[in-house]
Amino acid sequence: MKLSFWQKNSEKIRNFVIILVLFLITSPILVGYVWLILRSFSEDLVNGFVPTKLTLKNWRFLWQEIKGYPNIWQITLNTALLALGVMGIEVLITSLGGYALSRYDFPGRSSMMKFILALHAFPAISLMTAVFYLLWTLRLLDTLWGVILLKASLEVPWGTWIMKGFYDGIPWELEWAGLVDGYSRFEVWRKILLPLVKPGIAVTAIFAFLSGWSEFVFVNTFIFSQNLWTLSKYVKGFIGDYRFADYGLVTAVGLFYMIPTIIFFFFVSKHMIKLTIGGVKG
Repeated sequence: MKLSFWQKNSEKIRNFVIILVLFLITSPILVGYVWLILRSFSEDLVNGFVPTKLTLKNWRFLWQEIKGYPNIWQITLNTALLALGVMGIEVLITSLGGYALSRYDFPGRSSMMKFILALHAFPAISLMTAVFYLLWTLRLLDTLWGVILLKASLEVPWGTWIMKGFYDGIPWELEWAGLVDGYSRFEVWRKILLPLVKPGIAVTAIFAFLSGWSEFVFVNTFIFSQNLWTLSKYVKGFIGDYRFADYGLVTAVGLFYMIPTIIFFFFVSKHMIKLTIGGVKG
């Protein structure tokens, strides 16, 4: 029996339709990025997308300070410190907390896991007044450390849940074998389990870094000194009144803000596909 054209090429047609649908869905985002790049390297755009004249004037913030704004490299360092600080604290706490929730059966364990999910779902914006008072009391207001600790504390619940899922996937037999060999529980965790949950640690670190790098609300609320600004507040400062904003400068700063995360994602994207939080036990 002779197969029809549709039957012979059904898989190719299906793949083409999937790619077409994905392209249509993502096209507004792609168009936005193209516009951002074109506008950052041109004096103006005709009909929205045609550059009138290519220029590097919009990128002048890289080699000269803009009047009324702090040095871009100090701001970039602040942003990196915030992102790395959040990542370091979250990885340390979640790798230990996830192990405890996965391996220890203690009173209130099930309630604690439910509480962890509730904490992650709780809107942080509703805590702003209490957090302001707490940071002021601890003398952490208008400091990067205050924002780092605040952001990390809000990211830890979900990171702990992710790490628990990875620990749940490791057979108990491996841990018992280490204990039989004379290792303590800490040595078993450090020498046997920790290397096996590296994909989980990588995923947690990636999300923590990106969360810290893109943080705006807490920086805008609790940081007052210009020398402690991060890139998110730097971009916001240039927008100002939208009627008089220098959009060439705004797009260039925005693109500069994105470049490190794009590079970071390029190197760690292979770990993203390993995010499988399966077999999570209660």
